[in-house]
Amino acid sequence: MMTYDMNDAEPQMSGEIIPDGTFAKVTMAIRPGGVDGQSELDQCLLKAPKDTTSDVLMLDCEFTVVEGPHARRKFWQMFTVQGGKVDENGVSIGWKISKSTFRAMIDSALGLAPDDMSDAAKAKRVLRGLADLNGITFVAKIAVEQNPQYKDKNKLDRVVLPNEKEWQAIMRGEAVAPSPSHRAQKPAAPAQSAGKPQQQQRPAWSQPASAAAKPSAPAQPAGPAWLNG
Repeated sequence: MMTYDMNDAEPQMSGEIIPDGTFAKVTMAIRPGGVDGQSELDQCLLKAPKDTTSDVLMLDCEFTVVEGPHARRKFWQMFTVQGGKVDENGVSIGWKISKSTFRAMIDSALGLAPDDMSDAAKAKRVLRGLADLNGITFVAKIAVEQNPQYKDKNKLDRVVLPNEKEWQAIMRGEAVAPSPSHRAQKPAAPAQSAGKPQQQQRPAWSQPASAAAKPSAPAQPAGPAWLNG
């Protein structure tokens, strides 16, 4: 007779949100949404909104705190990668914002100076597809989004870069005092349910960067260019 051993199950989470302004190292996992992206690597990766008249496509991301007092706590966020309002050149404004965030994630993960435009640094910012971001680990500032109609929830305030003292402290394993965001005090628009999070397998190549050491080469030669030390 088959049995289910619950002894090795992780304790249930308290449901409390991470304090506003918390600095922490997080790992991002992409939850496939069933819509193909532009790259062959991004098949079934993107997610369309429930509004069938919208041309927006998004990346559905899950963030997990990897260490410190809030280790294993999670939050979720969508990033527009296609469609929506466009600028004067016809480029998706949402994509431009997401692209800047993704670049910052790469810089934070690999300890790259934001103004480093050397050939080596530029090569590490080139992705074969958005799926290459799955499993990336970086330093984040976490905010609390308040909503009068729903429970408060966490979101990514911003990516913390290597030229910031908080990044350096987190990478040394030191505790950093929260710095609450004033933006978190403003009511937000009603949010759609994020749904039940899906567990993503972490790629072998996605290892946290060290503040002192140069990132090691990925275990898989086919890994993204920015992870090739």
